Amino acid sequence: MAIPDRQTASLALAHALTAAERGLPVIPLSPTKLPALRSPHRDEPKPSLCRGECGLPGHGVHDATTDPAAVRALFAAAPWATGYGIACGRPPHRLIGIDLDTTSQTDSVAELRHLALRHLFTIPETVTVLTPSGGRHLWLTGPPDVVVPNSAGRLAPGIDVRGAGGYLVGPGSVTAHGAYRLAPGTADLPPAPCPRALLRLIAPPARPRHAAPPRHSGHRQDETADRTHQGQGLVQFVRAAQEGQRNTRLFWAACRAYEHGFGDALADALTDAAVRAGLTEREARATIASAARLDAGPRG
Repeated sequence: MAIPDRQTASLALAHALTAAERGLPVIPLSPTKLPALRSPHRDEPKPSLCRGECGLPGHGVHDATTDPAAVRALFAAAPWATGYGIACGRPPHRLIGIDLDTTSQTDSVAELRHLALRHLFTIPETVTVLTPSGGRHLWLTGPPDVVVPNSAGRLAPGIDVRGAGGYLVGPGSVTAHGAYRLAPGTADLPPAPCPRALLRLIAPPARPRHAAPPRHSGHRQDETADRTHQGQGLVQFVRAAQEGQRNTRLFWAACRAYEHGFGDALADALTDAAVRAGLTEREARATIASAARLDAGPRG
């Protein structure tokens, strides 16, 4: 394998050490963006399930470390490395990468903004890495009790998610297609916490619990009270809508109501709130009907 010029290799190591000092586990990458070290089990007759337990390097993202001596040893074993990868999902940051691709015909930035508008979350200011192809990686952090899987295009066309078991190409890396660099104004930002609404979209749903025993009438009354309180909250949410967000808020609130089983019961109150916010009754009824059809659609 060809060895890159000494300056490129030295810079890759320097950037990797800087990331490791900030608590980001790193591995060396080749110019193809793949882990630079080959598996020590590659010649074994059966596929190996080893994730580094053998003590040898070459296990991809499982080699990732924040220990400076270990980082230097990895790069010494791979003098052809021109970049570094940052393992996602690992403490302390539990990094989540939102990869906005521009190589497809889809405007992934617009897709993310549409998701934010529909699900009512704000895209936070955070570390942003510009890719050679014109895309960008947004760095977010996740809570310790949520495991975010890797996915490609599941969130929206042109948007990939890097989570547990994945890695992001670190800024300062040089690949066959160019260099990765920090977007202006984001170098001093910490990775921002992932918005809860976005986290619900990218994390797998919680496993269903075992059926609870039948509730007595007192519990049913409590459940009815909880739904009434939640319904009033949705109504107030719609009533407080400003120009430009009325339909979006109404649609979101109606979806939540139908998801929880009281959409029809709340439809008139939501309509009244939307009219007070500035929609016509016809517009409001049409939006609520759209939410009802969405809830009745195929699942699975």
